[in-house]
Amino acid sequence: MSILNWLGALPGAAAQGIIWGIMAIGVYFTYKILDVADLTVDGSICTGGAVCAVLMTAGMDAWLAMLIAVVAGVLCGLLTGVFHTLMGIPAILAGILTQLILWSVNLKIMGQANMALPSRSFDVLVAASRVGVSLPILIVFVVVLIALLYCFLGTELGAALRSTGCNLNMSRAQGINVELIKVLGLALSNGVVALSGALLTQYQGFADINMGRGAIVIGLAAVIIGEVVTSRLANSNFVKKIGIGYAFRLLGVVIGGVIYFFVYQTVVFLGLDTDLLKMLSALVVAVFLAVPYWKKKYLSSPHKKAAVSAGCTNDAVKEDESNA
Repeated sequence: MSILNWLGALPGAAAQGIIWGIMAIGVYFTYKILDVADLTVDGSICTGGAVCAVLMTAGMDAWLAMLIAVVAGVLCGLLTGVFHTLMGIPAILAGILTQLILWSVNLKIMGQANMALPSRSFDVLVAASRVGVSLPILIVFVVVLIALLYCFLGTELGAALRSTGCNLNMSRAQGINVELIKVLGLALSNGVVALSGALLTQYQGFADINMGRGAIVIGLAAVIIGEVVTSRLANSNFVKKIGIGYAFRLLGVVIGGVIYFFVYQTVVFLGLDTDLLKMLSALVVAVFLAVPYWKKKYLSSPHKKAAVSAGCTNDAVKEDESNA
């Protein structure tokens, strides 16, 4: 019976994994493409959820509420970008400052520490009480989102974003406004994160001031796990030929989120101490972060070793290698 209960909980874990995987796509943009350490996500995911909850309880349609939540997330990213580019604050500290500001902002938005959004009272798009309907909707969300982001990365602006993350000085020498591109990348990233916050609020039925705590750890876990799972496929000859490596990497991020929550569900099923889950997650992320670096440094070709030595280890290098 316990195994049946575990199997019965997997669809819910998959739904949560997809929602957090969407958040991880935002982390992917800053961490792997733009090569910026952004901690804003712990606050912006809550901002997206808070805005969505407040607007929907006021009678607004779910789609419009999510759109405004995305705009709010974009503004969060813009604030971090201003701190980083115009004020010269290191990116990681700029993200922490924005995160602290958003704590107060989110409290003001909701007017309290949490706000209920029950699916029985409001016309939400996804809900934990109807996973069978929510899961296909979330899959469609992911497919559309990945398609839009993949198309964006193929534009001139998207190429400038990838170039800035790969080699800042070379991009500046080519006439790219790297400060503006950094702000754009941070805004886009946190807009996606806020979208996941809006979906998470609808799914769990409430927005809470602490809902984003530890989000960066989950995001990094999903990114790294997804990279390990899909790296071989993303670098296959077929994918290279049709040029959809980034689409597979974005899909891998979502798959990484699903795997993370499957593991999370398994840990709960095995009866391990749930108080240690955050610590275990951080350790897993640390190991997965180290393995690609060790692999590149000790087992890769001289060209890749040179890239590692130069400090350009983000996915822009991988895509350039794939297209070579």
